[in-house]
Amino acid sequence: MSAESVSGLDNGAHAGPIIPDLSGAMPISAEARAKRRIAALEDELQMMKEERGTKQRKTTYYVAQGRAIRRMVVLYTSLEDLIAENDRRYDTGLVDGLVVGTTPEQDRLQHGYITLAQTLPWLHGKLSNLDIDECEDMIKKLRKGADAACGDDTSTLKDLIAAWINQDFRPSTLLRPDDKQLRGFTHNVCGHLLCPAEWDWNDDRVKAGIHNRTSDFIVSENSWPLFLYENYSFDDSNLEKGLFKSKILIQAFKAIFTSPSSAKEADGDGDGADILENNRRARRALNQVKVKTCVASIINMKKVTPHSIAYVVCQVRFALSSISSWRTINGDFNYEAFWNNIVDFFENLPGPAAQHRVAKLLEWWTRKIFGKNHRQDLTPEVVSKMSVTVLAEQRKAQEDAAFDSE
Repeated sequence: MSAESVSGLDNGAHAGPIIPDLSGAMPISAEARAKRRIAALEDELQMMKEERGTKQRKTTYYVAQGRAIRRMVVLYTSLEDLIAENDRRYDTGLVDGLVVGTTPEQDRLQHGYITLAQTLPWLHGKLSNLDIDECEDMIKKLRKGADAACGDDTSTLKDLIAAWINQDFRPSTLLRPDDKQLRGFTHNVCGHLLCPAEWDWNDDRVKAGIHNRTSDFIVSENSWPLFLYENYSFDDSNLEKGLFKSKILIQAFKAIFTSPSSAKEADGDGDGADILENNRRARRALNQVKVKTCVASIINMKKVTPHSIAYVVCQVRFALSSISSWRTINGDFNYEAFWNNIVDFFENLPGPAAQHRVAKLLEWWTRKIFGKNHRQDLTPEVVSKMSVTVLAEQRKAQEDAAFDSE
């Protein structure tokens, strides 16, 4: 082979692959490197967007779920205290199937935790699966939703209570929706409704004693105010008669849990149409128009509960008062203790007779708010005693008997 042929092989197109230099990097164009870098940055950006979207969805979900907590679970007690009490009981263990040596306050906390787990069924399992930081973040968001809902309800009732008082009582001094200075015991109607039921507001001595805050007329959480009673009248021989059955409570409950417009239907005995079903039908019929979902539907509330009544009572008392911002203690009145007194009335019962009366009262409330639909009471146990189920069992028994006789 000639020298020219050898030279042609050395410089020809079929020469072997280029050997990388000592850096180990194979040569590549700047354009190709830039394209790959851009693609990698786009993937990274997409992942960041997805993570941010997931985080935002979680935040929105927790805040929305938290809106039920003040309304349905606890008004003042912290979620951390409820969770800590449940953990304490789990760590302590049971004696003969029961937790022993607990205080009334601990029992109240545990009952609050159970109510919380019933209101937010997903929460108990979530608390077990998340680490400490994630739990704290979740609780923070739940609290944000709880506080926001409470504030919204306070603002709503501030306006509505004024309208209801002006309409139903026609006071000489009308209440202004945007002003609370003239409410409380300085206003004759508000004072009448806030007055402890055991005193006669029309007695000038009572009015003067309350206004001057004398020791003979201490307004505290230890008295049931008159606005709780049906027709705002009080029977001192039967203090339970008419308690928690006033029109203004029904109006406030409807305004918060179903809709402000439904509060107009406070009179009557629950003969109206099913509120929740009407809300669902309205949303389906007006699928092109945004229809606000009522609070009861959002939190899947189908029955009135003691805790929801206690919440509404505290909101109404605050709306009737002259104080402008929420606080636990107002003068001699402790709102947290008042809330506990209401819940205890429903849950801390002396015996079966009181239990029966409370069950009837809650049934009355549920009918007033949600109508006479009782489908939520059709439990498997109830259905098992009805004729369709009984007939099916009888037919099966007849078939088994016929088979055995062959």
